[in-house]
Amino acid sequence: MTRKQKKMLIRIIVSAVLMIGLNFIPIDGIARFILYLVPYLIVGYDILIKAAKGIANRQVFDENFLMSIATIGAMIIGLVDSGDYVEAIAVMLFYQTGELFQSYAVGKSRKNISALMDIRPDYANIELDGKLIQTDPDDIEIGTVIVVNPGEKVPIDGVVIEGNSSLDTAALTGESLPRDVKIGDEIISGCVNMTGVLKIRTTKEFGESTVSKVLDLVENASSRKSRSENFITKFAKIYTPAVCFSALALSVIPPLVNILILSNPAGWGTWVYRALSFLVASCPCALVVSIPLSFFAGIGGASKEGILIKGSNYLEALSQTDCVVFDKTGTLTCGVFEVTAIHHNQMPNEKILEYAALAESASSHPISKSLQRAYGKELDTNRVSDIQEISGNGVTALVDGTQVAVGNDKLMSKLGIKCADCHKTGTVIHIAIGGEYAGHIVISDIVKPTAQKAISLLKKSGVKNTVMLTGDRTAVANQVAQTLGINTVYSELLPADKVARVEQLLAEKSSKSKLAFVGDGINDAPVLSRADIGIAMGGIGSDAAIEAADVVLMDDDPVKIAKAIKISRKCISIVYQNIVFAIGVKVLALILVALGMANMWLAVFADVGVAVIAVLNAIRAMFVKRL
Repeated sequence: MTRKQKKMLIRIIVSAVLMIGLNFIPIDGIARFILYLVPYLIVGYDILIKAAKGIANRQVFDENFLMSIATIGAMIIGLVDSGDYVEAIAVMLFYQTGELFQSYAVGKSRKNISALMDIRPDYANIELDGKLIQTDPDDIEIGTVIVVNPGEKVPIDGVVIEGNSSLDTAALTGESLPRDVKIGDEIISGCVNMTGVLKIRTTKEFGESTVSKVLDLVENASSRKSRSENFITKFAKIYTPAVCFSALALSVIPPLVNILILSNPAGWGTWVYRALSFLVASCPCALVVSIPLSFFAGIGGASKEGILIKGSNYLEALSQTDCVVFDKTGTLTCGVFEVTAIHHNQMPNEKILEYAALAESASSHPISKSLQRAYGKELDTNRVSDIQEISGNGVTALVDGTQVAVGNDKLMSKLGIKCADCHKTGTVIHIAIGGEYAGHIVISDIVKPTAQKAISLLKKSGVKNTVMLTGDRTAVANQVAQTLGINTVYSELLPADKVARVEQLLAEKSSKSKLAFVGDGINDAPVLSRADIGIAMGGIGSDAAIEAADVVLMDDDPVKIAKAIKISRKCISIVYQNIVFAIGVKVLALILVALGMANMWLAVFADVGVAVIAVLNAIRAMFVKRL
């Protein structure tokens, strides 16, 4: 419990003891009223103060105002009529007890959610004169060498320059299997070093590191509200004044009807009491508290699984997804290309690879990297000049003063060079040297081990259409799609063609359903932003992924897409359960109170009891069974 919660518990206990004790003191009149006023004020003074501040700030209609009017009215009825003040105090006691329990439950859930993302490092170790000095990560500059001991969190992104170890990445990816690192490997902040001592040269400042971006993303997720949350906000603004005026009408109209029409006694006390009970029953606490908490819990539960959702609006949209569009490379495949064949005219294999690797030396594309790896020797970039990358086609460059073109058949067609067909399945890279066709290199990508399972789980979850978009050749694309069980495939697309295809799919779908696009977050930014939900398979620590997408999968596992949809649907189901339950009980309680079939005790249950039940239900959104 927090200090504030402990203080409230003491107030509740003291007030309850005084209320019970006063029942045994034989006293009447004003003295009795004053004595009972003490436990009432002890337990309820903060409610009265908040109500007064609300009135002063012209924000009258909230639960504090409703509780204040109801209990003050009950105290006045006791003073002028029955002499019974127990009900007014008991109502305030029950209300504050419910608020305390609700506060504790909400605080506990927030603490649990924060613990799921407990990746913020407290310090970074710098070695000076053989000693480790603990330094604030914010003060570490790029290029600084830091030391991470076993059991410590990696504070800043960097490259390992000494040592090897295993890393616990569970807080970022949700995966329990450790990741081994050695000299030369990139390492990201937020992981926990498990075994060996590591020396890391930082490549980013702390504010730009993965840990900072992830924490900022999760902490700010609540700023993007869903339609359900906006509905509750608007509902409360209309509902609260409506029930206040209804209570006023309930206290005035029946007595006037009794006097003026039925010629009966007015019964002011009875109807005022019903109106006060009506106010207590009408408090919208359950909706106002539980709906945002449900989304917060859902986002926290997803974070535990390595799924970062940028707002409750995206969580809600995910639940309506019935079409998932995939980029191929790096999403359904590993993006690790290997040279599997070289077909040439007269030039040796090694020479073709050398020209291709040099021409592609300035590119960071996976295909370029694979050509450089296959060449296997250090590249002398001084031999290369005038490099021009043609989007969706390939690269042209001068190598040793000779014009070299490396790319697909579209590039060869643009240059007016006739290229040979290849019977092998894979990505075919054609090479032209000095304006003459020299041959081609076949590169194959590896399908991710979990890709087929991911597609199967999506179909089981109710996703009707799975689509793959790729710039790769039709034969390669069809083979991957057939292997994975994808419904539709579009191949040989330029980046602009992908946007056009997504536009077409958006136009064809129903207005109630949503389309999600899954890409690597680097080359697919236009499509990620155009889709209803952009999901980035950006890899751990990819800046472009975190910034471009609405949802980020921290470990590149496509199975997490089905997990994200499952979490969203469970969360939305809980939200609807709470809305129906809370409004249903409220309406029933208000009718029973208005008809005189329920007293203020039932009214309090309708308010506090329903709120507590709704909060406990909301917390369930944190927990989702593994697929």
